[in-house]
Amino acid sequence: MGTIHLFRKPQRSFFGKLLHEFRLVAADRRSWKILLFGAVNVLSTGFLLMWCSSTNSIALTAYTYLTIFDLFSLITCLISYWVMMRKPSPAYSFGFERLEVLAVFASTVLAQLGALFILKESAERFLEQPEIHTGRLLVGTFVALSFNLFTMLSIRNKPFAYVSEAASTSWLQEHVADLSRSLCGIIPGLSSIFLPRMNPFVLIDLAGAFALCITYMLIEINNYFAVDTASAIAIALMTFGTMYPMSVYSGKVLLQTTPPHVIGQLDKLIREVSTLDGVLEVRNEHFWTLGFGSLAGSVHVRIRRDANEQMVLAHVTNRLYTLVSTLTVQIFKDDWIRPALLSGPVAPNVLNFSDHHIIPMPLLKNTDDMTPVTSTPAKPSSPPPEFSFNTPGKNVSPVILLNTQTRPYGLGPSRGHTPYSSVLGQGLAGVGAGQGLRPTFPHVPSRYGNYRTGQPRP
Repeated sequence: MGTIHLFRKPQRSFFGKLLHEFRLVAADRRSWKILLFGAVNVLSTGFLLMWCSSTNSIALTAYTYLTIFDLFSLITCLISYWVMMRKPSPAYSFGFERLEVLAVFASTVLAQLGALFILKESAERFLEQPEIHTGRLLVGTFVALSFNLFTMLSIRNKPFAYVSEAASTSWLQEHVADLSRSLCGIIPGLSSIFLPRMNPFVLIDLAGAFALCITYMLIEINNYFAVDTASAIAIALMTFGTMYPMSVYSGKVLLQTTPPHVIGQLDKLIREVSTLDGVLEVRNEHFWTLGFGSLAGSVHVRIRRDANEQMVLAHVTNRLYTLVSTLTVQIFKDDWIRPALLSGPVAPNVLNFSDHHIIPMPLLKNTDDMTPVTSTPAKPSSPPPEFSFNTPGKNVSPVILLNTQTRPYGLGPSRGHTPYSSVLGQGLAGVGAGQGLRPTFPHVPSRYGNYRTGQPRP
């Protein structure tokens, strides 16, 4: 049997957790106004959809979709408040800032899908244009306009405010900016309102209301019902053109890309860090957007062996923290590989170099000056020698011989002498072949190294 938990805490369901988090957000007084506007938005959207059905106007339907987008923006604002209340957890070490980015991305994408639906319905209406009733068309237009403007100007939606400024301008903003420059040239006092660029949400609300007013007048005067479909297409295109740059910007944040406008500043900071005292190299730097207005990054810094790690870490963090809010710095000291004791390959059975003697071999001269018979330089005028010794040369690797000294206190079995045939295989072939070696190996290097050509051999 397993462990019995007497007072085990019951697990909440998904809706239970969602309700708990909603109560946490609703406890904040700042969210009361958002909840009030959300309730009014639901009522207004319901009335507008009924008026769209009674008037049979697709242009009013397209404008009502902007009211539904306002509801999504209010939900995004609530998510932003919830993110500020939550602290990073072990499972989400960077916090929940990316959740509001995801909310903005989802809201803008849904608005674009609504615009595509309006375009599809408008294409069908061009084939068979129904009759439009203008009884509540103008009333619905002013109700939707007043509510949209009141919502956008009364509630400070931090995520959408940041995206509208950071994202690229839409084609509607560019055309209105050109007209505004001409108008501000005549009336300079309007430059604070229309320049450098208008709020995209306010602009699309005003443009959609203007299109509906023209539709109402043309239908009342000439019964020109096709203008309703044309106005719906115009509102859908303006909605798509306004939301597309925002969805692209938020999508790049979700893909953890580096914002283009901060690449130059990051390069400048990296160059400053590389010139700090003790810093040898800055590598593996990676920076990405964590949320709206916050950057995260990681960098590896290689420093000198005598540098103070904590001091360098403090200076690097101080330089990069001005732009990167969440930073991970890996400091490691410079290290190099010590030169090997042996220049040649080591036998696989050699495990401990302290148990072996390393005999440095005398160096040979260039092999081009040697004759195949003797290792002495070849002289064209001298006759060949009567005999020669096969003396090892320069390029022969050092020979490793087993240590025959007895270990103190009998630690381990004593190693026997290495067979002379194995020594011949390591470059000593021909030296005393067929003779026995003396057991005292330390005398071998001195006698072998002091040997000169012409010296009588013992």
